[in-house]
Amino acid sequence: MSLCLKADALAIRTSNQPFHWSNTEWKWPMGAMATPSPAKSMGDPGITPLSPTHIQVRDTDQNAQTGASFIVVVAIDFGTTSSGYAYAFVKEPECIHTMRRWEGGDPGVSNQKTPTTILLTPDRKFHSFGYAARDFYHDLDPTESKQWLYLEKFKMKLHTTANLSIDTELHAANGKKVKALDIFAYALAFFKEQALKELSDQAGADFDNADVRWVITVPAIWKMPAKQFMREAAYKASLVCRENPEQLIIALEPEAASIYCRKLRLHQMVDLGAKTSMNGYSPTDNVGSVMTQAKEHVRRNRQSRTFLVENVIGELWSELTEGDRYVVVDCGGGTVDLTVHQIRMPEGHLKELYKASGGPYGSIGIDYEFEKLLCKIFGQDFIDQFKIKRPAAWVDLMIAFESRKRAAAPDRTNPLNINLPFSFIDYYKKFRGHSVEHALRKSNVDFVKWSSQGMLRMSPDAMNALFKPTIDHIIQHLRELFDKPEVTDIKFLFLVGGFAESPLLQRAVQDMLQGRSRIIIPHDVGLTILKGAVLFGLDPGVIKVRRSPLTYGVGVLNRFVEGKHPPEKLLVKDGTRWCTDVFDTFISADQSVALGETVKRSYTPAKPSQQVIVIHIYCSEKERVAFISDPGVRKCGTLRLDLSGTEAPAPGVRREIQTLMQFGDTEIRAMALDVSTSRSVKASIDFLSQ
Repeated sequence: MSLCLKADALAIRTSNQPFHWSNTEWKWPMGAMATPSPAKSMGDPGITPLSPTHIQVRDTDQNAQTGASFIVVVAIDFGTTSSGYAYAFVKEPECIHTMRRWEGGDPGVSNQKTPTTILLTPDRKFHSFGYAARDFYHDLDPTESKQWLYLEKFKMKLHTTANLSIDTELHAANGKKVKALDIFAYALAFFKEQALKELSDQAGADFDNADVRWVITVPAIWKMPAKQFMREAAYKASLVCRENPEQLIIALEPEAASIYCRKLRLHQMVDLGAKTSMNGYSPTDNVGSVMTQAKEHVRRNRQSRTFLVENVIGELWSELTEGDRYVVVDCGGGTVDLTVHQIRMPEGHLKELYKASGGPYGSIGIDYEFEKLLCKIFGQDFIDQFKIKRPAAWVDLMIAFESRKRAAAPDRTNPLNINLPFSFIDYYKKFRGHSVEHALRKSNVDFVKWSSQGMLRMSPDAMNALFKPTIDHIIQHLRELFDKPEVTDIKFLFLVGGFAESPLLQRAVQDMLQGRSRIIIPHDVGLTILKGAVLFGLDPGVIKVRRSPLTYGVGVLNRFVEGKHPPEKLLVKDGTRWCTDVFDTFISADQSVALGETVKRSYTPAKPSQQVIVIHIYCSEKERVAFISDPGVRKCGTLRLDLSGTEAPAPGVRREIQTLMQFGDTEIRAMALDVSTSRSVKASIDFLSQ
């Protein structure tokens, strides 16, 4: 027997007949509670499942999303440092088309993604995105540039903000604040415009957005609020409308990479663990030169921006048998995501074996180390002032560092020169009263010298030292992952994402694995996620089993049992003894959930005339949770059941609202049904309004 209360929703089950409290406000008996209940303090003593047991139902329509008729799938890889889009027509799923070459992009590169940079005018209107934003901002007069709002690497804000909401703000380069939702919406609207223009040019007529299924990639380690934030930004950008949410799919980045890697042919990858040469490259070659040769190989053989993929599994997959396991390590600009998948034959479907893990160990960590080095040489006070007073010059400096960062390699012997903008040299002399060269001499940083050409000259060891903290984090996480019992006998490790091009990272992964798994790096590794996201949009049901990252549930009341329940949880009401704050688990952390699998609960309103039921959802990283007041348990969202527009039952008849929650997809979904009328009830889960 289980019972729950809530100020505006009530659902009760007893062994004999329903018991109702019609009054939503009542007094707690004196002395009934030794310590305050967290639910009570929020006006939420609990809710009351009519079906208290954990029921899971296999949905017969495992992927209703595939039912809609779209002509094309367009995927947007919204990265921390770079972004882009690709698309495929439903009737030609084996042809993936990448975006046009961006204005301002490197010459001769037809598919390069554009920097995730955005520029707003002084009156906060959208001006430009990517290379265009970066170049325009660079060309602004220094006094004028202070008025413009330039933002870069802002995606990480969604991962690092503890209480993310639609009102979360970002800081532009000039220090001014702007709403994050506006910035993300501007960016998505830009990609929508670019993609539809390209599709319209191909079709010779305006392409209807209703014919497009949109896919947006996010890190697998992102929590639900961040995923919902991206969806809200898509609504604001008119990418899709709220009334048609299935037109947008949120794809997890390492999953997308995994899906694409299934299609790889031998000439489309570098195998760092091969015993013999592949594609003309020997495994004994320097890892950096291997990737350089691979890039040249791709450029020489690329005739267009269209990539052909196997309509079945690729050659590499032919080496896999039922039950074989592999790891995808997605090394991006902001985060590193690790996913463990198992192959299921004959269709080549995928099963997640261990919940996605990782952290903020992307390549921008190296940028932060460079900034710390500059602070050590020139002083934190100067760097802080320079970023505010000369924001465009600071961007130029980081662009110069980025190009040299990409040249770092384990066996490099010659130094790397980084151009210092003239305004840096000039402003430092005004700020300190002495030269940059003087600062370097006095800094005791022996491995960074001054070049008379106006450059910082860094030794290879100095550059490698900037990589070390970030790479150490990744390797430590990999070690911990490979120590898990679920992560044994790993056949392949796929290294993907832009940071995967780093020879230093490749060497570190090789040294860690010591030949235990073959390391596979796809050609055009920075586009792996983008192309995989297109494939995911064409077949969202390819990942058949996922693992829940967290434990989810609600607070309920149960009959108080002496010796089992803590005395401070005792609540006496009308002579009945209840235990408050009991955690009713929907799904546990790291639990396997099949696609289409649902958790069913039933609720009833406290009053017949009630129009809305709002139920608080709690979560924890722990697998087993007893009470919503346990350490590590937090309120993470609300389930809202909108009863308006449905008929109220006859007097004396209890109204039952049956709710189905789906946890097996990339987002948590809710559906509800009025049992008495068999009519659907509008159900939604909100993770942003905390």
